[in-house]
Amino acid sequence: METLLSSHSLSPLLNSKPSSSKSHLLPSLQTRSNSLSFTHKSITSSLKRHTSQSLSVPNSWFSYAQQGLAALALSLALNFSPLLYIGNAQASEFDVLNEGPPKESYIFDDAGVLSRVTKSDLKQLLSDLESRKNFKINFITVRKLTSKADAFEYADQVLEKWYPTVEEGSNKGIVVLVTSQKEGAITGGPAFIQAVGETVLDSTVSENLPVLATEEKYNEAIYSSAKRLVAAIDGLPDPGGPTTKENKRESNFKSKEETEEKRGQFTLVVGGLLVIAFVVPMAQYYAYVSKK
Repeated sequence: METLLSSHSLSPLLNSKPSSSKSHLLPSLQTRSNSLSFTHKSITSSLKRHTSQSLSVPNSWFSYAQQGLAALALSLALNFSPLLYIGNAQASEFDVLNEGPPKESYIFDDAGVLSRVTKSDLKQLLSDLESRKNFKINFITVRKLTSKADAFEYADQVLEKWYPTVEEGSNKGIVVLVTSQKEGAITGGPAFIQAVGETVLDSTVSENLPVLATEEKYNEAIYSSAKRLVAAIDGLPDPGGPTTKENKRESNFKSKEETEEKRGQFTLVVGGLLVIAFVVPMAQYYAYVSKK
């Protein structure tokens, strides 16, 4: 050290005023110091670049993750939201109210249970009735009711919605069939009710619609009801409701006579077995003893 530093080189270290270290270092040390400072700068700059790049990658990954989670949440909300499901389930009966009476036909098959043949036959039967008697009957099928308690309240609501005044709805009839509840209802204006009669109305509601709907014979339930209503308006004999098959259940229990007969037979069989069980061994023993 003494050969590298002069005697005055230590004084600046003790002095309160700092001085430049370059003036007290040899050229080789100054070059080394410059190289170290340059290396430090380059390392610092490279660390800054690396830090900025490493920070940008997580930010980009985080944004992608946020977008993915948002898309997943939206998909789950669309697929499993109970509000959307309830809205779709309630749309059918309200569509019937808002769209009004069918213009080209007499059927509003929202439940989708009627065949083309039934629709064609109904259209022919009901159009002929309207052209002759000026009575119009509309048939409605729905899967389920959520706004009204039963089919009768809903039928009245449809009649009031489609034909707001008494003059418009006097000769109109509404027949409703609810497939999930297996029930039906018939309502109409004053002229329609008087032409059909309470007896046919009650029997059709209590026989044709619920009985055949319970057997899931929806086409027959609708068409047979239409024929009964048309026949009543025309003053023809009532075709009547469906014939119900009474399935009588046979009892599995025996009668008293059968029980006594079986008991006597059982006694004879048991008695015979007991006799054989005692008599045969005794006979064998007697034969054995007599031989000796």
